[in-house]
Amino acid sequence: MKSTVETLGPTRVRLAVEIPFEELKPSFDAAYKKIGAQVRIPGFRPGKAPARIIDQRVGRAAVLEEAVNTALPKAYGDAVRESGVRTLGQPDIEVTSLDDGKQLAFTAEVDVRPDITLPDLTGVAVTVDDVSVTDEEVDAELDLLRERFATLTGVERPVQSGDYVSIDIVALIDGTEVEGGSASNLSYEVGRADLVDGLDEAIIGTKAGDSLTFDTTLRSGDRAGDQAAVTVTVNSVKEKELPTVDDEFASMASEFDTVAELRADLRSRLERATAFAQGSQARDRLLEQLLDTVDFPLPDSAIQAEVDYREHEIVHALGHDDGAFDEFLEGQGQTREEFTDQLRESARKSVKAQFLLDAIADAEQVDVTEAELTEYLVRQAARYNMAPQEFANQLVEAGNLPALMADVRRNKALATVLQEANITDASGRPVDLSALTPSELAEPEDATEPSDE
Repeated sequence: MKSTVETLGPTRVRLAVEIPFEELKPSFDAAYKKIGAQVRIPGFRPGKAPARIIDQRVGRAAVLEEAVNTALPKAYGDAVRESGVRTLGQPDIEVTSLDDGKQLAFTAEVDVRPDITLPDLTGVAVTVDDVSVTDEEVDAELDLLRERFATLTGVERPVQSGDYVSIDIVALIDGTEVEGGSASNLSYEVGRADLVDGLDEAIIGTKAGDSLTFDTTLRSGDRAGDQAAVTVTVNSVKEKELPTVDDEFASMASEFDTVAELRADLRSRLERATAFAQGSQARDRLLEQLLDTVDFPLPDSAIQAEVDYREHEIVHALGHDDGAFDEFLEGQGQTREEFTDQLRESARKSVKAQFLLDAIADAEQVDVTEAELTEYLVRQAARYNMAPQEFANQLVEAGNLPALMADVRRNKALATVLQEANITDASGRPVDLSALTPSELAEPEDATEPSDE
């Protein structure tokens, strides 16, 4: 087999392939076997008729067509490997010559990965926002912890916002009780405003044993939007008492013996969350900077494939309902044309990022270990509330495992550059991300999802 490569553009080539007929013998053998098993020829068992008999009864043209169709995929694959071109998508194949007994020739036009010239990736400068952990933020975390250990104490006074009350409630429309509109000994936090419109205003100032009726518009149920008369009886009133912040509370609520140690731990946790936020911002800004700096052509087919995929995901999520899609667009405040334009621009950016990160991964010789793949699978399974094995099985069944491997490799490549970057905040202070693990630095923006189709 002989093949040549012709460059048609920055991201497209034409492979010209010539195959001597003697190299097609396995394809002809397979063609005769397949056709022979499909036709009945008197005097021969299925699949046992000689080639010359099949040529006579079925026709040489049918055999040629079957043999060529069998040979083309392998010949194309061999030509791609021989040329070293990095193809994308499916080729447009055209048989240019079929000289029976002598030669088969065909061309294959296909998109290829663009050539990317990377800048020096050592010590890339990245600026992130100023962040700091304040005493007020530590106090807020401490208050959340106090809430977890709060107690409720009965009080003999009028109801106030923030109290917990036990109430009986009945909703009537035209004197008839509303289905699902009644409850007894219902615990309710006054001021939460998530039960019945007007309830908070009605019971604030009442005492245990008081009963009153007020009019409201029902917000849920079969009678949502209807006017109803709601009668509420206050059975008991309790106030929430937060524990005093002292060493006794610290030892009760944590593994620490003193408030000072507890506050130091809360600050450390906040600082780690801050570092993670800065790491995420640094990763995103680094990628944006690289995308702005490195320019290269993009294959239209790759962009269109990404557009088609994203549009399919949205349409599939909406149940392939045109009406639901129109409502979706209305909610977005977009026309179909505006939606498609935005989708294409987003797809273009995503495709460019994929090619760029692949180039970095190649340059940095990034590989994905089994442990890294497993860790990624576990994290993403948790994201979709799935068992890791179930998540992995769906990825394999949908054929998405190679895409997942590519995601992990790309984000590991970006994390590699990020670890060598010169990161400062807006005030010029160095930002230390060493506390973050490589997997945290490589947390992807978009995860590969399992398919439910």
